[in-house]
Amino acid sequence: MNTKSVISLASFVLMVFTGLVILGLWGCPQYRVYSQRMEGEALLAHAQASKEVAVAEARAKMESAAMLAAADTIRAHGVARSNQIIGESLRNNEAYLHWLWIDNIEKNPQAVIYVPTEANLPILEAGRKPWLKDTAR
Repeated sequence: MNTKSVISLASFVLMVFTGLVILGLWGCPQYRVYSQRMEGEALLAHAQASKEVAVAEARAKMESAAMLAAADTIRAHGVARSNQIIGESLRNNEAYLHWLWIDNIEKNPQAVIYVPTEANLPILEAGRKPWLKDTAR
């Protein structure tokens, strides 16, 4: 290689290096600005997504509460209707009430039953049988 080609190669390398340095000096601040802008946009997008999630959760809770309230109202109407039906079926049905009372006495033989006297005052365990005390333990 002759000196002329070495000099031209060295000047070319020097010009490329100088161009890269100038490009770096101009590009680094530009890249920092671009990077910070992208970081800010990412934070903004994250905040908006978080807000949308919170709004969606609140809306879901509100709809759930409305549905639960509607279900409770429907259940209360059902209970009221069944109470009305039971009340109407027991009205003027003394035979059934008497049978139900006897049936419940048979289910619990250790129950204490107070029988009212002519003044509607109960006789309070006046002649309680001793064997009831042993089985109560």
